[in-house]
Amino acid sequence: MGITARGVGLLVAAVVLLGVGFRFAYPELTLLGAAAGAAVGYAALTAAWRPRLVVARRADPDRVARGEPASMTLTVRNTGRLRSANLLAEDRCGDRTVPVPLLRLRPGRDTEVRYDVPTHRRGVVPVGPLRVTRRDPLGLVALTRPYGASTPVWVHPRIHPLTAVPTGAGRSLDGRVDGVPHGSITFDSLREYVVGDELRRVHWRTSARVGELMVRENVDTSLPRLVVLLDNRAAAHPSRVRGVAESFESGCEAAASIVTAAHRADLPVLLVLVAAEPATSVERGRGDRSDGAVDGEGHPLGPLDRLAAAELSGDDDALRAATTRLRQDRLGDTLIFLTGPGGRADLGHVGALRGAYPSVVVGVFGPAEPTPAGTAGLVVIDAADGAQFAAEWDGVRRW
Repeated sequence: MGITARGVGLLVAAVVLLGVGFRFAYPELTLLGAAAGAAVGYAALTAAWRPRLVVARRADPDRVARGEPASMTLTVRNTGRLRSANLLAEDRCGDRTVPVPLLRLRPGRDTEVRYDVPTHRRGVVPVGPLRVTRRDPLGLVALTRPYGASTPVWVHPRIHPLTAVPTGAGRSLDGRVDGVPHGSITFDSLREYVVGDELRRVHWRTSARVGELMVRENVDTSLPRLVVLLDNRAAAHPSRVRGVAESFESGCEAAASIVTAAHRADLPVLLVLVAAEPATSVERGRGDRSDGAVDGEGHPLGPLDRLAAAELSGDDDALRAATTRLRQDRLGDTLIFLTGPGGRADLGHVGALRGAYPSVVVGVFGPAEPTPAGTAGLVVIDAADGAQFAAEWDGVRRW
């Protein structure tokens, strides 16, 4: 509850009038002081009355790409028995507020407001809660209360179409590393024939040599798995334009484009952030896996939602820990590292992963000068933004 400037003035006047009236025995001044104090008390009681309002909101849609239109529809219903007089309401939408007309809303009636949600920047835009301010008729006291919950609108990075999807590499137990777009059946071992085995699996040459039937054991190798490592260290993206690291935004667009292209090609893909994702926008799931992020309700977040919530981190040593974990876990066979101009000095850590990942590609966004050819033995794509990266990516067919 807050007392307005008018209320403070009247309360001070009440104290002064009462003091002077009692001190010098002026009943008129005492009466005026009592009336002023009673007015402030009545105003406090009036503002303390809580109107019965039900708030419902609907985002259309709640997930969009950067720059696409999105809107929020807010419905407020008066479920009380009294008219909602002296109410001022505003809805929070990101960094701005939207006025909501509630003045003299009749019982059982509702009002609806529809407004656009800003999507010019990637991120999670919090919408709500509705803040309702009740004032007394004299404007002495104002009380603001929140109504309804906050609803996020996820603004994903722009997705640029990629026509060339990497085939990855399928490892074979006989020592070969083959490029396979959709997995393969690979010879594993030989064993003795048992009743019920198919005769087409008999290895006749070995059977003739050992004198008994030997059957081939095959293993279905996993599909090529892509690992997208996004560098979200603040040191890797030193340049700012109006407080925004454009190189990091371009990296998010490239990561979203690769993930989307891999899903369309039915290729497994894993998104990993170098630094830990902030708990303020994404709650961590169990364990330390970056793909275990969940939202506030415990639902796992998809890669595009995680990219929308991604923020820069001040942990400059996170890349060393991330590459160590990638080397130990071997999460895939194709590694794509996306960084900014400040990350070129750390490409040696990524180059050391070539033993665990047969294919390693690096995307550097916003470099002032081209990255030297053959840096750490890696294939490096220099791009000004996500669109240029997509064009350069389509020219990389085999790594």
